[in-house]
Amino acid sequence: MAAKANNLFHFTKSIEFLKGILLNGFEPRYCLEDTGYLGIEYVGYPMTCFCDIPISRISDHTDFYGEYGIGLTKEWGFRNGLAPIIYTPPTGAIADLTKYLLKLDLKEPDGTVPKVQSDFNEHFFRLISLVKPISGKMVVGGTIVEKDFYQENEWRYVPKEFSVLFRDKFEDEKDAKNADVKAQKITYLPSDVKYIYVKHDAEIPIIFDFIQNNLGTYPLNEIKILTSRIISIETIARDL
Repeated sequence: MAAKANNLFHFTKSIEFLKGILLNGFEPRYCLEDTGYLGIEYVGYPMTCFCDIPISRISDHTDFYGEYGIGLTKEWGFRNGLAPIIYTPPTGAIADLTKYLLKLDLKEPDGTVPKVQSDFNEHFFRLISLVKPISGKMVVGGTIVEKDFYQENEWRYVPKEFSVLFRDKFEDEKDAKNADVKAQKITYLPSDVKYIYVKHDAEIPIIFDFIQNNLGTYPLNEIKILTSRIISIETIARDL
């Protein structure tokens, strides 16, 4: 049994969210991340999250994140700048390096901020947006949930241009920040898609009709292949 899937999966809570992805692609959204290993409780970054968990153990993931989703090739992921998460324990080389870089001050003696400082800050926050503790706390609907992150096999898309958002300003500013990064969404072609997941067998015709009625800009043969990718979590569960 493969330890990793050959595809990247994104799951969501509702069939309407799935329709939005099929129609518009993936729009990054700000999420609060546990950065306790840095000595900061939470930092928000814009992202879209995927995983390469094998189908044989996907149920725990879908139970938490939702049973509607899409699976795309890793080649698609590479083309669009996705990367696997770097998991770190609270101590060790990765945690020590990120703490060191956080405190690094490149200002001139007179207090002038050189361009290298702003360049450094940009690269630093892009780096830590891809670092995550092995386990930690996740904010879900305003509630703190303990999570074993290491089991999630997470890959992540983070836009190239963004500003961080700290917890005290998160609720007030997240909508405006999401609007700022909306243009940096990532899209797909039908040939990139290997799976489209719905929760129940009865929902397969709904997504079939949605694809037929809304993705007509693609050639008919590609639409036929895309509709053939639809499968239900219900069916998968029966076969496990």
